[in-house]
Amino acid sequence: MSVESKKTCKARCGNLKLFLVSLAFVYFSKAFGGSYMKSSITQIERRFDIPSSLIGVIDGSFEMGNLLVIAFVSYFGAKLHRPRLIGIGCVIMAAGSYLTALPHFFQGLYKYETSVSHSTSINNTDSILPCLSNHSLAEADKMPDLEAMTACEKAAGSSLWIYVFLGNMLRGIGETPIMPLGVSYLDDFSREENTPFYLACIHTVGIIGPMFGFMLGSYLAKIYVDIGSVDLDSVTINHMDSRWVGAWWLGFIVTGTVILLSSIPFFFLPKSLPKQGQEESQSKGTELAITAEQENFLQDEIQDQEEKPLTFQELAKDFIPSLRRLFKNSIYTMMILTYLVSVNGFIGLITFKPKFMEQVYGQSASKAIFLIGIMNLPAVALGIITGGFVLKRFKLGVIGAARVSVTASVGSLCLFFIQIFIYCDKAEVAGLTVSYQGDSQVSYNQQTMISQCNMACSCSVKHWDPVCAQNGITYASPCLAGCQTSTGIGKEMTFHNCTCTGGKMMTPGMNMSAVLGQCPRRSNCDYNFKIYMALSVLGSFISACGGTPGYIVLLRSIQQDLKSLALGMQTLIVRTLGSIPPPIYFGALIDRTCLKWGTKHCGGRGACRLYDADAFRLLWMVVLFDGGCPCSGPAVRLAYYSQFLESFLS
Repeated sequence: MSVESKKTCKARCGNLKLFLVSLAFVYFSKAFGGSYMKSSITQIERRFDIPSSLIGVIDGSFEMGNLLVIAFVSYFGAKLHRPRLIGIGCVIMAAGSYLTALPHFFQGLYKYETSVSHSTSINNTDSILPCLSNHSLAEADKMPDLEAMTACEKAAGSSLWIYVFLGNMLRGIGETPIMPLGVSYLDDFSREENTPFYLACIHTVGIIGPMFGFMLGSYLAKIYVDIGSVDLDSVTINHMDSRWVGAWWLGFIVTGTVILLSSIPFFFLPKSLPKQGQEESQSKGTELAITAEQENFLQDEIQDQEEKPLTFQELAKDFIPSLRRLFKNSIYTMMILTYLVSVNGFIGLITFKPKFMEQVYGQSASKAIFLIGIMNLPAVALGIITGGFVLKRFKLGVIGAARVSVTASVGSLCLFFIQIFIYCDKAEVAGLTVSYQGDSQVSYNQQTMISQCNMACSCSVKHWDPVCAQNGITYASPCLAGCQTSTGIGKEMTFHNCTCTGGKMMTPGMNMSAVLGQCPRRSNCDYNFKIYMALSVLGSFISACGGTPGYIVLLRSIQQDLKSLALGMQTLIVRTLGSIPPPIYFGALIDRTCLKWGTKHCGGRGACRLYDADAFRLLWMVVLFDGGCPCSGPAVRLAYYSQFLESFLS
C-alpha cells in the first residue's frame, strides 16, 4: 500500500474516532444540562412560587421544542451534513440554557415567607411576642382580598417563569439532531459488530453527565439564591427548610458553556466516511489488482457524488411513502408502544423523585439530588456498559438481545415493587398530620390548625414559619405553638413559654420552648432510607442492563434507508405522548396531596410546603407501575417480543 493511501486511511479512521469522541462528549453535555434542569425543579418551583402542575408544564417544554422539528430534522438531516447540523443544535441548546438563567437578573431579592420579624441587629434587644403579633393576619385569613390576589399574580417578576419555559423549549429544539443523526452516522460508517460496543460507550459517557448535573444541582442547592447580594447572617432559614431556594440560575450558565464547547468539533468533520473495515480490504485489493490510477479515479467519483447538491423537492417527495413503509413494520410499531409505556413512568419518576425522598424520608432537597447523582446514576452507567459487553462477549444476535432486555425488565419490576413497602413515619406537624395532643390526625383543614392552646393568640393559619418544640412536634408558626416570648437573633432565635408544646401532661418546670425549623424524623427512618436506596440502586442497575440490547433490537428491525427516520419518529411519538403529559398530570396529582400551601406576600397561593406523605407514597406506586425505570408492564414487552420472534423466524 502506498504512503498516500496509508495517510488517507489513517485520516478516515481518525475522523471516525473523532466523531465517536465528539458524540460522546455531546451526550455528556446534553445530559449534564438536562439532569441539572431536573435537579433544579424544586428550586425553581419555590423561587417562582408555582405549583407542581405548572412545574410539569415547564419540564415538558423541552419535549415540546423537540416535537416542533424532530420529524423534519430526522428525515432531511439524514440527507444533509449531519455533523454540522449536530454542531448547530449544540449552539441552540447553549442559548436556551443562558435564557433559562436570565430571570434571576430581572427579579428582585428573594423574600421568603415568614410570620414574624427576624431581626439580626445587635442593638435590637426587644423580645418578639409571637402570640400577640398576628391579629391583623387573622383578619386577612377570614376575608381574602381578591383584588390584592389578582394584583399579586400580575406583579413584576411573577411571570418570569416564562423565560425558563422558553429556554427549556429552546434546549429541546437544539437537542433534536443529536440522537437520530449521531447514531445513524455512527452505525452507517462503523463495523456492524462494533456498533453495540460503540453505543454502549457513548451512553456510558453520556450517563456521567447526569452524575455531574445532579452533583452540581446538589452543591448549588446549598448556596443561597442571592449569594453575594445579601447578608447571609440575615437569612433565618437553611437548606433543610422548604422555603429555601438555592443558586439555581448559576448552574444554567455553567451547563450552557459546556454545551457550547461541545459543538466545536462537529464543524470540522466530513459529511460522510467509508465503512469501517473497507479501508483494509480496499488497500489489499489495490496491491493485488487495482492500480493507483484506478483507485484515484474511484475516490474522485465518490467525492463528486458526495458534493452533488440535492434539491428540496427531491428530499421531500419520498417523505410520505417512507412513513408508510416504516409504520407497516409491526416490530417497529410494537417497540414504539413499549417505549411509550416505559418513558411515561420514567419521566414522572425522575422529575419528582427528589421531592418524594424529601417528603417521605425527610431528606433535604440537596441530599436527595446528591444521592441520585452518586448512587443511582453510576448504577445505570454500569448497567448500560454491562449490557453492551454481554452482547459483544457472547455474540448475541437479535433474539438474544431481546431475551436480555425482557429479563432485565422483569427483574427490575420485582425490585421496584419491594420498594413500595419501605417507608418512614410521616412528619409530625401539629394541626396537619397530628393533633395538638400528639394523636394521629384524621382530617386536614384550616380549623384543625387552631386549638384551645393558641385560640387567644389570633394566629394566621396561612403562613408557614415552622418551629420545632422539645416534644418532637413541628408547629406551623411560633404563634400557632402558643409561644409568648423569644430570645436571640437570626437563626439562633428561640421561642419560650409555648403553651401548645406541653401536650396532655403539663408539669411545672417543663421545657416549653421551640427553635426555628422542622423537627427531624425518628431514628428508624435512617435505616429504612438506607434499605430503600439499596433496592433503588440495584433495580436501576438491572433495568439498565436491558437498555443497550433493547436499542440494538430497534436498530436491527428497520431497513437501512429508514434508520434515521425511524429513530426520529420514535423520539417524536414517545416524547409527545410519553414525555410531555407525565410531568403535568403527575404534578397535578401531587398538588392534590398538599397539606400546607405557602402564601405570597400579597396573599396569593405559593408553592406547597408540606405534603401528605401517605398519599404521596400511594401516588408513587402509580408512577412505578406506569413504567418507572423502566419497569414498563412486562405484559407489553412480552407481547412485543413474542410478535418479534414470530416475525423474525418466519
